[in-house]
Amino acid sequence: MGCSSCSTGKDGQPKGCKNNGTCGTDGCNKLTVFDWLSNMSLPNGERPFDCVEVRFKNSRKEFFRNSENLSLAIGDIVATKAQAGHDIGMVTLTGELVKVQMKKKKVDFDDEELPKLYRKASQKDIDIWQKCRDREEEIKKRAREMAIILKLQMKISDVEFQGDGSKATFYYTAEDRVDFRQLIKDMAKAFGIRIEMRQIGYRQEAQRLGGIGSCGRELCCSTWLTDFRSVSTSTARYQQLSLNPQKLAGQCGKLKCCLNYELDVYLDALKDFPAQDTKLFTAKGLAFCQKTDIFKGQLWFSYKDEPANWHVLTKDQVHEILEKNKKKEKVASLEEYASEAIEEEKVVFENVVGQDSLTRFDKPKHKNNRNKKKRNNRNNRKKKARNA
Repeated sequence: MGCSSCSTGKDGQPKGCKNNGTCGTDGCNKLTVFDWLSNMSLPNGERPFDCVEVRFKNSRKEFFRNSENLSLAIGDIVATKAQAGHDIGMVTLTGELVKVQMKKKKVDFDDEELPKLYRKASQKDIDIWQKCRDREEEIKKRAREMAIILKLQMKISDVEFQGDGSKATFYYTAEDRVDFRQLIKDMAKAFGIRIEMRQIGYRQEAQRLGGIGSCGRELCCSTWLTDFRSVSTSTARYQQLSLNPQKLAGQCGKLKCCLNYELDVYLDALKDFPAQDTKLFTAKGLAFCQKTDIFKGQLWFSYKDEPANWHVLTKDQVHEILEKNKKKEKVASLEEYASEAIEEEKVVFENVVGQDSLTRFDKPKHKNNRNKKKRNNRNNRKKKARNA
């Protein structure tokens, strides 16, 4: 997610917008909504929608009513209403798409108590805002030290200052309920501001902080994913993934959200497959299902007395055997079905000239050694002949 300013400088170093994710083009922002109506004009007599979407630090976004009918564009820094004082944010969406976003997040745009947008931020407002943001890392470090001294089982993950610098919100994660009353008193005395503590989940923490996933891309939760559906281990079982916590867990410590992306496709494919606990009755003995391959449409069965010897069957063959078992008929054995499932593998690649060898560029050292020995023996014979 890069803005138009994220190019290379004259010295070859990344140029960047130098705004740490608050660039005017809005391309570096998290959870950005593309305004596909920006080039379309409103019909004659139609008034523009009077609400705008404003983004604050990280992924926090709120909606405000533009009661003063200010001419706003994406990337404008504005002063908005807060519980006490005012806050500074950046406009991320205007026009009719704001109404769509408000419906999606279940915000009533006809509500008269919707907070208002005061004005475009002045240079003085921006200077105070930037000064407060520069203090956030230092204050977060000191707050963590205070929590450790008080032996509180919590992790302060992020700090967000209000635009006017009168209030700071501390986001934390914890397993259980935490009594942080003494912590608030100590921080208010040390920092001289109003303190608000807000508990968030581990997925929300990853969404706010962001990062790079194991796939090499930015985290889905911090770029485009807005709803967090529950992910269980059965999701991995349906997709026949190995239950390895180190591979299935994301940076939040929970199961990766991307496990749900292809789950519906796997569930549709498994409708035609027999259940995993399917048993086949044969004259040779009882057979159990050991493995299923959704892509090839095959299942592996083994006899109860021979668990290490697997026989591959197609799903149609398994259904055929199950139909006979329902009629209380037993097939002779799995081998007669398994032999039909074996197909000759087509050779699509042959190593003719050894072009796939990893050592084809290495020098044959043993040949050089033999040639060297031959030369030495030849020279030795010549010397003996001269001496004779």
